[in-house]
Amino acid sequence: MLGSKTKGALNKAKSKGCSVLNNAFMGESAALDEKGLGYCSSKASSSSSVAVHAQATISVSKSLKWWEKNLKPNMTEIHSAQELVHSLLKAGDSLVVVDFYSPGCGGCKALDSKICQIAGLHPNAIFLRVNYDELKNMCHGLRIHVLPFFRFYKGAEGRVCSFSCTNATIKKFKDAMAKYSNERCYFAPAKGLEESELKILASMGEISNDSSPLVYPKHEKMKNLVNDFSEVWNMASNSRGVMKDSMF
Repeated sequence: MLGSKTKGALNKAKSKGCSVLNNAFMGESAALDEKGLGYCSSKASSSSSVAVHAQATISVSKSLKWWEKNLKPNMTEIHSAQELVHSLLKAGDSLVVVDFYSPGCGGCKALDSKICQIAGLHPNAIFLRVNYDELKNMCHGLRIHVLPFFRFYKGAEGRVCSFSCTNATIKKFKDAMAKYSNERCYFAPAKGLEESELKILASMGEISNDSSPLVYPKHEKMKNLVNDFSEVWNMASNSRGVMKDSMF
């Protein structure tokens, strides 16, 4: 049988919006603010004594997940296949690194800090991060079957290399960055994904199936570019014809 004086007994009371837990420890009672604003503490002198409310700041910080901790300004999380297609096409001549990872992948976690560090050293490069678990259908369509996995894209050349990488083979990643991060101007729009990949993603319902400017702007741009060159060539030919006639 538990008595009122039993050591360690917890009695709940109310005082000024606080729940007081009295454990008869050194004559003090601890009262918790029910609104979560702090804690209350009082000296247990009598039954009529009122607990003194003492404010305390409680900071609840959301712990960042490992793939969110070391992000750089040039790193973007991709949330859909449509977003990946659009991001590659609007990258222009910039080097784009697509990083496929999974929260449960130990190799991805071990390599993440180094990838983020390299991204910080190449602010002109664009890093697109793809969570395999969230975009599994898209990854299957792109034939991504091993993690971590990286794809490098460069302007009109499209995909220039792709490989898996670990801490032990990080040199492979660094060499690719050194090779493709050089400034180069292409007289054509960014290629992005292969047309066969676009068709697969469209058949899976991951991207729009029509030739909208968002998905297939490169074809229209290439057509316009060819027309522009044709006009310049015709103008040059006409100019040569006029000069030839004036000579005779």
